[in-house]
Amino acid sequence: MIRILLVDDQHLIRAGLRMVLDYQEDMTVVGEAGDGAEALRLLRTTPADVVVMDLRMPVLDGVSATRQICAAGPLPRVLALTTFDTDDDAFAALQAGASGFLLKSVPPEELLNAIRVVAGGEAVVAPRVTRRMLDRFSGRLVAAGATAADLPGLTEREREVMLLVAEGLSNAEISTRLQVAEATVKTHVGRILAKLGLRDRVQAVVYAYESGLVRPGNG
Repeated sequence: MIRILLVDDQHLIRAGLRMVLDYQEDMTVVGEAGDGAEALRLLRTTPADVVVMDLRMPVLDGVSATRQICAAGPLPRVLALTTFDTDDDAFAALQAGASGFLLKSVPPEELLNAIRVVAGGEAVVAPRVTRRMLDRFSGRLVAAGATAADLPGLTEREREVMLLVAEGLSNAEISTRLQVAEATVKTHVGRILAKLGLRDRVQAVVYAYESGLVRPGNG
């Protein structure tokens, strides 16, 4: 059973989400909060696996709350869910440690799938948000000549996979690009995350930006 905490300053939004989530056989809503500060207080006494977090709220915003939640430990994992389709919101949430970013306009089945993916230890970001975010912050991505020193402990193939992950490619797309089995790519990604101490591929993208492994291209 996936235990979910809903955090949104609009009661009607929380009520609608609770109806959808509690109807699922593998999910239960263990609490609700109207702002980030209330969510942090609630988490001290209410264990949760996934926090569905609005980003723009009074008292303590969702990005700040996400940062504190993720700094405290591996659980709960945060899925940012917001009305505002802006790149800055997405990148700020992912930098803070969110395991996913979705718009509130997504179909219910997409939200349910995202919660299951995040609860399972993976990461999810709406594809169009990912692509626009990559364009917004890095222009056309170009490998910045990463070396073994830039990516300590990675093999040449793992460094190659890491740079493709940083471009926002899925495992299937990397598989096609490198002409290897998708299962092989998944294995490489798992080893990369373990060696670099990263939680998921979202953190890998942020790591690549912040460490300068990718840089804006021209044209």
